[in-house]
This record gives sequence, C-alpha cells and structure tokens, in this order.
Amino acid sequence: MRAIIAQLKTDGVDLNELDLWLIRAIGLPKRGLIDVGEENSTKLDFYLGLVGGKAAYDEIVLIPGETTLVALDLIAQKLNLNADLTRKIYEENAPFAEGVLIPDTYYVVKGAKEKEVVETLLKSSMRLHKERAASYFGEYDEKQWFRIVTIASIVQKEAANNAEMPLVASVIYNRLEKNMRLQMDGTLNYGYFSHQKVTPQRIKSDASDFNTYKKRGLPPYPVAMTSWTAIDAAINPAKSDYLYFVRGANGTHDFSKDYRSHIRNIRGDSR
Repeated sequence: MRAIIAQLKTDGVDLNELDLWLIRAIGLPKRGLIDVGEENSTKLDFYLGLVGGKAAYDEIVLIPGETTLVALDLIAQKLNLNADLTRKIYEENAPFAEGVLIPDTYYVVKGAKEKEVVETLLKSSMRLHKERAASYFGEYDEKQWFRIVTIASIVQKEAANNAEMPLVASVIYNRLEKNMRLQMDGTLNYGYFSHQKVTPQRIKSDASDFNTYKKRGLPPYPVAMTSWTAIDAAINPAKSDYLYFVRGANGTHDFSKDYRSHIRNIRGDSR
C-alpha cells in the first residue's frame, strides 16, 4: 500500500489524509496497467477505478515447430523486454533448454517484467505437461515424458501435415530399434538454426548431439516447441515397416521400407 501511495504522489496526484483513508479502505488495485477510462473523474471514482478497473493484457502466441530461443527473442521485442535477461531467466528455471513451452495463446498483464512473463509461460506449460503425462501414463516421469516430447519435436519438424505425424513417428521408432541413425534435417533446426536450410556443408560441420546424421539415437532434448498432435503421434505411432521418407512433388512425403525404394522415390521413379 505504501508503494501505491508513493507512486501516486510521484505521478502528481495531490493526496490528503482523507485520500489516504479512502485508498486504504477501498483496497489494493489489480496488478499491471489498469484501464480507468480517459474521461475526467472525481478522486473517489479514480480510486474505485484502480480497484475495479479492467487490467490490460498483452497476448503471446507460441507456434508449434518454432524454437524457444527464437520465440523468447520475439516476445522480448514485442513486450519491450531485455532479451538476454529473458533468456537467462528461462534457462535458470526450465528443466530443459527446449520443448518445455507449450504452443498456445497466453496473456500477461501489460507492464509485466521478464521474470513474470517467463514464469507465467513456464508455470502454465509445466502444469499442462504434467496433466497430459498423467492422463497418458498415470504419472509424470520427467525423463520418460521429455523423451517422448523429443521424438514429438522431430515429428513436428519433419511431417508435412498432421495426418503424416504418426507415420513419421513410426519411422523414428523403427530406425531407433534397428540402431540406425535418424538422419533427419529437422534435428539440425535447433535453437537459432530454426529457419536455416540444412545443407551438406552444415551436416558435415555440425558437431553437436543434434546432428543425427553423425550421432546415433535421439538428440539430448527436444528441438522445438511441440503441439499436442505431435506428442500424441509420438505416443501412438502408426504400425509400419517404413524406414525412409522423402518429400514428394505434391508437398507430402513418400514412405518406403528399403533403401532401393527410397532412392526410386528420391528420383521420382514411382510418380
């Protein structure tokens, strides 16, 4: 309350003893910027507006397939936050560098600072992760769950549409079972590489654990923010013998069980 009174005085509001009593009697205002109207009003109406006025919110939209680093920078730019501090707070509080934030629309009060924005996103997302994990498996096991989210994030990056996701997931599981390298471009679109084309030179030069052309198994954690559709596909993959897929002329993928058929698909011999 003292901080509110001090701020009102700083903003040029002429306060007397009656004003102080009214403020204390009416109660605390909402957090954030509050719309009390633009018209002239009495002090009493102004104080009532502080308590009963509608708080103003900023909208944050997180897109499936985007990386957290890119998303946090965009949020910082939109809300006029310090991007470095926003990333630092996320890194200090998130269980993984990627795949924790759930793509959705979020609302934060106008004027919220970096810590409040990040905590709002993380708290909402982790609650959803735990609820979904419990609905699928009866409990939330962080290691098990985020292994699934890692697979789902690759599905999110690779699938041409939602209908393909269970098939792409089946290819991932089939290759893992045979101890084959995943060799998927989507795993190299991590972090700030989110929108960069994966070239032969990039595959050759990237020494990270995200380079599934060189490393066997899954990346250490998800490669992007992931939709519930992709997560469901990772939990319920299609039953298939497919080991390969390549984008066809119509924009969707052609799936194959052996390398010879895969090469024919690449050449377009099957179309």
